[in-house]
Amino acid sequence: MRLGILGGSFDPVHFGHLLLAETCREQCRLDEVRFLPASTAPHKRQQLAAPAKHRLTMLELALAGHPAMVVSALEIDRGGVSYTVDTLHEIRRREPDAELFLLMGADSLLDLPTWYQAEEICQLAVPVVARRPGTAPPDLSVLSDLVSPDRLALIREFQVESPLIDLGSTDIRQQVAAGRSIRYRVPRAVEKYIETNELYREVEMTRSREEPG
Repeated sequence: MRLGILGGSFDPVHFGHLLLAETCREQCRLDEVRFLPASTAPHKRQQLAAPAKHRLTMLELALAGHPAMVVSALEIDRGGVSYTVDTLHEIRRREPDAELFLLMGADSLLDLPTWYQAEEICQLAVPVVARRPGTAPPDLSVLSDLVSPDRLALIREFQVESPLIDLGSTDIRQQVAAGRSIRYRVPRAVEKYIETNELYREVEMTRSREEPG
């Protein structure tokens, strides 16, 4: 099975996440894309966030009806800081026959060499980078010190082109806190869930006990 892995805080999930996943699924012929919300993202330890239960529920609402899109609570159940290499090792242990693809945007590619055990990450999964139409292909030379030439050639085969959509979870949280609309930034079910549960309102933007980042 070709399994795409998409990690992140998903605080909240938005159409940018969903379009990235669908683009990669289609162009790389993935059998499944698995969304893994972090317990605590290594680079966001001080960021204010919605509790894990809400982020999981919003993902489930966003992905409902798409059989190839699945939510996994693996990182949340494990707790602590969510290192990608640990997650990939656990998936490999549970599903040894799956071919793993790590989905990311072009910005994340530039940061990848700084991730914990980045070389091991690139061996466990093929990084798939989505670029915008009309832009130059991603500069995969940033991985040249992490992988062999043969592995780099394989990685080059699995890059995708994704439609331009400039959305960010931080901006969406700020929109909510300011009382502005987030319509068409997130799925309608997610929008209503945020409203019903009063997420991201200024008074609610306190440090979560479930996850510090």
